[in-house]
Amino acid sequence: MTHILVTNDDGVFSPGLLALKRALEGVGRVSVIAPDRNRSAIGRGITIHDPLHVEQVELEDGSLAYATDGTPVDCVRFAMLGLVGEVPDLVVSGINMGLNLGDDVTYSGTVAAALEGVLLGWPAIAVSQQHLGAPDDRWDGRHYDFAAVCDFVPKLVPLVTEHRFPRPVLLNVNAPARPAHDPPRARVTRLGRRVYNDALVLEGTDGPRRRYTIYGEPPGYHPAPRTDFAALEDGEISVSPLHFELTDEEGMDALTGLLADYGLGRHGEGR
Repeated sequence: MTHILVTNDDGVFSPGLLALKRALEGVGRVSVIAPDRNRSAIGRGITIHDPLHVEQVELEDGSLAYATDGTPVDCVRFAMLGLVGEVPDLVVSGINMGLNLGDDVTYSGTVAAALEGVLLGWPAIAVSQQHLGAPDDRWDGRHYDFAAVCDFVPKLVPLVTEHRFPRPVLLNVNAPARPAHDPPRARVTRLGRRVYNDALVLEGTDGPRRRYTIYGEPPGYHPAPRTDFAALEDGEISVSPLHFELTDEEGMDALTGLLADYGLGRHGEGR
């Protein structure tokens, strides 16, 4: 039976995590390790200077989970090092309360946990859900309907654990608040580009210290076909295959030439 690690960045008592755990129990044995509080937008942060604390907690359905004061990436590391016994076969991170689209994936603790699984050699899925209410209602679990994504994600498990699926790839799944079709349709997408509407606002002063907010109105995005944003606009589930090979292979030769031209390297070095 497939052993699935479920984690998140919203915290161990998030209704999204509980919904995901219940959905995946139909396709495997589920272990849960998650932060003991909200750690959203922490990205690939890890805890290296302090010990980590872990305790078993009881979820709403009576099952047990591990809660830690670490980050989502720490949670995956715990599983790799044997906290839940047998090392899991698959990492599924979510269900995040709110979307992780476009450039947002670089900040997301949800996606970071899935990426950590990929870097450790496991298949991984990150799952996020659009909310039904206003932006201020994002943390209210009553404004989410997880039914469609909870039906969809378990069907991905045999796909990503199949030996032909590329292990360095994670699937970033984003579900619309209200699917446009019944049953919901899924679309393979690329990441779109965000438009961040940030502003530097002085909120007050305390002696020599000044207090600012730097994040303004909710972000927008650049409309473009085949993107995750376009899928959500059409009421479809977006599935983006992501890898994090950051080296610009095509640019290596050009950079080698530039370094040589400036006396900083040799022509042909590394070719």
